[in-house]
Amino acid sequence: MPPIHPDSLGGPSRVLRWMAGMGLMTVSYLRDRHLIVRSEEPGDDADLPATVPADLSDDRVQHQEHGRGPLFHRRFTVLVDGATTDATGLMTLVRGDLEKLLPKEVAAVTPHGDGTPPKPGDEFVVRMPGPWDGPVRVISSDDTHLRLTTLDGHLEAGQIEFRADDEAEGLRFTIETWARPASPMLDLLFTHLRVAKEMQLFMWVRACLAAAKLAGGRPHGHVYAHTRRVRASEGRERA
Repeated sequence: MPPIHPDSLGGPSRVLRWMAGMGLMTVSYLRDRHLIVRSEEPGDDADLPATVPADLSDDRVQHQEHGRGPLFHRRFTVLVDGATTDATGLMTLVRGDLEKLLPKEVAAVTPHGDGTPPKPGDEFVVRMPGPWDGPVRVISSDDTHLRLTTLDGHLEAGQIEFRADDEAEGLRFTIETWARPASPMLDLLFTHLRVAKEMQLFMWVRACLAAAKLAGGRPHGHVYAHTRRVRASEGRERA
């Protein structure tokens, strides 16, 4: 899969897509917010992401230290009742086409997944309403997880991981992020005005609900969203 440059993905219809998608997101968020149990607390160096492998790091990678403001370590998780597949089966579907997780009014993935699990070094772009398109690179992938790093042009600087686990209580799906806003403007929108932060929360909560459906089951209770906020002065990626 060749590298993708984010500047090649625009078009005259993009503003209309932003406006329509953001309106639908707002309606859906107000409707579904009762499904979320959220918590937030201070973080520390233990919340920093692992180092991007040297052979997958170049000047297009937006490491967390390239961002602005605090680092947000966020975990979105759902336990699935009645799943008809295990962790490997669920992640086979997710890794083969990440778009299966994304709210239809929010995002598309370019290039579209063809069912083939991605490998380290592959790149794609999550296209969203607003100026939020997110180019990413795969840095780790196996039967039960997929980890990505952000690239130049992404609204965040850091990493994101999708994973599934077979636990005693059942199948659990998790989305975990380690990232800082990529610019001073995004720091304002994410950290202070909280608009981008709520958009992100809504998207990943909806992705967790979609994962439960993909697994053939239903959420056991709520989707849990936990955030640990690390001061901007804290350390760098962990070795």
